[in-house]
Amino acid sequence: MSNHEEQLRRANDSVAAEAPRAAASKHRLAYHIMAPAYWMNDPNGLVQFNGQYHVFFQHHPYGSSHGPMHWGHVRSDDLVHWEHLPIAIAPTDEYDRGGCYSGSAVVDDNGELVLIYSGHANDRDPKEVQCIARSKDGIRFEKSANNPVVPVAPREGSADFRDPKVWKHEDAWYMVVGTRKGDIGKVVLYESPDLERWRYVGVLAESDGTQGFMWECPDLFPLGDKHVMILSPMGMGGKNNSNVYIVGEMDYISGRFKQEYVADLDAGVDFYAAQTFHDDRGRRILIAWMDMWGMEMPTQRDNWAGALTLPRELSLLPSGRLAQRPVRELESLRGRTFDAGRLTIGEGSAYRCEELQSDRLEVVCAIDLSASTAAHWSLEVRGADGEEVCTSIRYDASRNTLVMDRWNKGENVGLTRECPVPSCDGNELRLHLFLDRSSAELFAGAGDAVMTNRMYPAADRFQVRLVPEDGDLVVSELRLWELEAVWK
Repeated sequence: MSNHEEQLRRANDSVAAEAPRAAASKHRLAYHIMAPAYWMNDPNGLVQFNGQYHVFFQHHPYGSSHGPMHWGHVRSDDLVHWEHLPIAIAPTDEYDRGGCYSGSAVVDDNGELVLIYSGHANDRDPKEVQCIARSKDGIRFEKSANNPVVPVAPREGSADFRDPKVWKHEDAWYMVVGTRKGDIGKVVLYESPDLERWRYVGVLAESDGTQGFMWECPDLFPLGDKHVMILSPMGMGGKNNSNVYIVGEMDYISGRFKQEYVADLDAGVDFYAAQTFHDDRGRRILIAWMDMWGMEMPTQRDNWAGALTLPRELSLLPSGRLAQRPVRELESLRGRTFDAGRLTIGEGSAYRCEELQSDRLEVVCAIDLSASTAAHWSLEVRGADGEEVCTSIRYDASRNTLVMDRWNKGENVGLTRECPVPSCDGNELRLHLFLDRSSAELFAGAGDAVMTNRMYPAADRFQVRLVPEDGDLVVSELRLWELEAVWK
């Protein structure tokens, strides 16, 4: 048994021993990707291989806080029902002894599944290098004898040089890597004929001075008649960490990406390190880490932390904005349902949906704005007894803005975020909300207003309420489903 195989065995045994405790946690999610136990963060290596979906993720298999990174691994036939597979790679070599940091996955020209990742070591110069590991069966991976395949950062970059994303264009492989120079975040571009030999092309894109000092987790892909770059900037807009998308034009001849439009990818608190892949149905699908650095994580007491968002299909709207919608396969989870029909809720009153309460709900709500007179209204998610407010979504008609507040009386820090809904035409506003024990994902309008939050309520079931302010509220549709738990 090689050292890598032995370290993988130890890591898998560690996680398996703690998995029953994590599974019993009050806040354990029912239909999102999580590690069996201990810490997870960035999604890595989103890919289809031999007809199945694979998602890898940053994983510390010996504790519920960030530590030496391994790559956890789940697999699915339908993007909904997932199975845990053995940990894929562990930090066992000189070039990755501090951690196998984030990266991507592709199927190479020989049909092998290849992971591309950053090898990390804080006390080494260079601190971060790019490496690969190959697999014929999609489960057991062997690191390349040529690692690190990119042993140094370019002069235009720095020791912060990580998170490779690889794709094929025409007859060549391309790779973007996040880096910085001083306080300017950058993405640099490489080209290869075989994933082993890489040629530095140059700086693909960089901050204009206001877009962060370090660009993490870059992604670049065609969408419609444009290209979209996704980034996780550090230090942009006064935030430690952000997630943005940039619509623009990619020029493979010059090796440059021209920025045209920049916006937040998700306006919620708990969303970072988003990555995408292209599936065999022609969809561009996104998954992100559904937590955030520096946030309270009460589940660490139960020896687990971190989850991934639901898979989201991406498209470009006629306005040029990016739209995100939950993949249709999630409809297979729908169970018990309640349809409230059309409602008129008078000022000073509230509608309480007591007919269907659960800790895992899908909610579709459409507000007839043209018939409503309320200046503000809220969709509240409360505990089943109606006392505890777990999260609230408030609409300000004068500003066409949603405000999502995750305050409650459970284990949470009150944080508020707001998001305009550019696609709302003033006639109807549609909200599509997914609640899963300790998470809330909101898709509003045409999918161009999205917010993702974690919450840690004391309640074990949710009740949905609609509350108008300063006028009446006309609801053209309100429908709820209880969703199946995919982790048994």
